[in-house]
Amino acid sequence: MKTLTLKSKMPAVAVLIALVGSSAFGCSMVRAQAGGAAPQSSKGAVIKGKAPVNKNVLRVKLPKAREATLPNGLRVILLESHKVPTFTAQMVILSGGLADKLDFRGLASFTAALMREGTAKRTSKDIAEQTDSIGATLASSSGLSNMTSTVTASGLVESLDQTFEIMADVIRNPTFPTEEVEKHKTRALAQLLVQRSSPQFLAQEQFSRAIYGDHPAALVAPPAESIKKLTTKDLAAFHSAYYRPNNAILAIVGDVTLKELMPKIEKAFGDWQKGDVPVTTIPAVPAQAGSRILLIDRPGSVQTVLQLGTLGIERTNPDYFSLLLADKILGGGPAARLFLNLREDKGYTYGAYSNFGGSRFRGTWVSGSEVRTEVTEGAMKEFIFELKRLRDETVSAEELDNAKRSIVGSFALSLEQPQSLLQNIVTQKLYDLPADYWDTYPQKVAAITPADIKNISQKYIDLDHLQVVAVGDASKARDVLAKYGKVEVDDADGKPVTAGEMQNK
Repeated sequence: MKTLTLKSKMPAVAVLIALVGSSAFGCSMVRAQAGGAAPQSSKGAVIKGKAPVNKNVLRVKLPKAREATLPNGLRVILLESHKVPTFTAQMVILSGGLADKLDFRGLASFTAALMREGTAKRTSKDIAEQTDSIGATLASSSGLSNMTSTVTASGLVESLDQTFEIMADVIRNPTFPTEEVEKHKTRALAQLLVQRSSPQFLAQEQFSRAIYGDHPAALVAPPAESIKKLTTKDLAAFHSAYYRPNNAILAIVGDVTLKELMPKIEKAFGDWQKGDVPVTTIPAVPAQAGSRILLIDRPGSVQTVLQLGTLGIERTNPDYFSLLLADKILGGGPAARLFLNLREDKGYTYGAYSNFGGSRFRGTWVSGSEVRTEVTEGAMKEFIFELKRLRDETVSAEELDNAKRSIVGSFALSLEQPQSLLQNIVTQKLYDLPADYWDTYPQKVAAITPADIKNISQKYIDLDHLQVVAVGDASKARDVLAKYGKVEVDDADGKPVTAGEMQNK
């Protein structure tokens, strides 16, 4: 299938795309010294051949979405794109894992995953064969701490009627066959065992627990006890309560007009019955306790997986763009400080990164890497060094400009992808962002200053509340980590490990 492109009458987007055509787009991220001193690059990490960029603020004028609402409350949003005869549609149910009962986590994700396994008039095999025969795709998903559940379909516009008919059947009439539910439970429990053998999973699991405590966001996988007690009746009850047109948005990007589209939507979803949807209350994220170091013991491990981080922001926080740039400079890719330091300069790892996120509740800002056991001490030293440097020093104008180039260029390329355009629409609606939010995205990025980066880093790099999680051989890593504070040692199941037990292993 050809890549979806935007209308040729959008020169600003074309300019943006041209900027990232060079193989040197990733521009050098150099290490800046305090007091405005000349920047110094890390050993072996100078990226040459910068692509020239117009210093004027790059403006994007995206096509405006068309909107309508069915009598049953279903909101329809269409972004027309007429370059290729395809479409991508996403039914966004405004309830996800956050609607799970606290003692029944994973219900939303299981419901979404099993919707394709059979309806009142189609078996799982029928759904697969019929979508394949018209060149369409159909997928559904949710997550433990998601606000939403989604069903996504794509295909050729000439098959839109047939695709909508199958999509509507899956959304409205899933039967959750007992046999399929039991198979899915078996696979999920097996997958949980596999995950628990992964040091990366253990690090993520313990970091989330350290940050969120009893908050729903603390879980990264459904508990085994929740999986075991799931039944067809439970899935059907969740579906009946939350999968309602007045609790949904149908967002579409494609080669179709609203006039052509609405009769098709009316036919597929017009008689979908609305209902009273239970209100999902998102609890407040707990206040952070003092800095904590948690070591998960994996005897004999040749690597230590490290994660260091703090609470971040909600998606609607005004600090979003400052944090976006700060994260890009810190660990947002192979040209960022962590990568240049820990990999290119020190050779401790294949890669070191940072990321941040946020929803209706506060997300996290976390840095991490997998390093050889014998360089755990050096890696910790460099992580703390880079966190303090970003917080205490002012980034150079060049380093900030390079980060802006990368972010704006990635944004420009994303406008070529139907799924990205669709996600932009959904994000704007879910968080009530301004109508011109994505039109002005490059300007918002360009407006961030070095002072903004320093301020935001001082605000969110809170070393007094830094949560550190390490997964590795405790007999070798414990004393190293103890230089940064009291170390709590647990096994892979979260049970405390004593010093005597470590010596006996």
